[in-house]
Amino acid sequence: MADIVDIAVGNDAFKTLVTAVQVAGLVETLKSPGPFTVFAPNDEAFAKLPPGTIQTLVQNIPQLTRILKYHVVSGKLTKDDLAKLGTVTSVEGSTIKIDCSEGFEIKNATVLAADIDADNGIIHVIDTVILPG
Repeated sequence: MADIVDIAVGNDAFKTLVTAVQVAGLVETLKSPGPFTVFAPNDEAFAKLPPGTIQTLVQNIPQLTRILKYHVVSGKLTKDDLAKLGTVTSVEGSTIKIDCSEGFEIKNATVLAADIDADNGIIHVIDTVILPG
């Protein structure tokens, strides 16, 4: 089975995310055994950011890294696991609210595809880049 990075690289919907992970130097981490739960914003999610945001983040690696780590949780958590928890703590250190009462939402993002298995975790595709705070 492919790992989290290989799945993202092999999917054309994650070009921006893959580039951001490479720039932030997180490829090796996300290829490690983990396991990790990744809330993966697709390219359309990044396109929703204000103009110039991505360029600014690429020039500010610590901030980019913090935002990317906010999209990752330790452990392999399925939609059902997340629904039972209600909140999780990201590897960045902040809490993320989970809402499965009507659909499946991670903070202010809707989950477009859930429970994509990877060798070292699980991916949930989201429609919005989530930010700590």
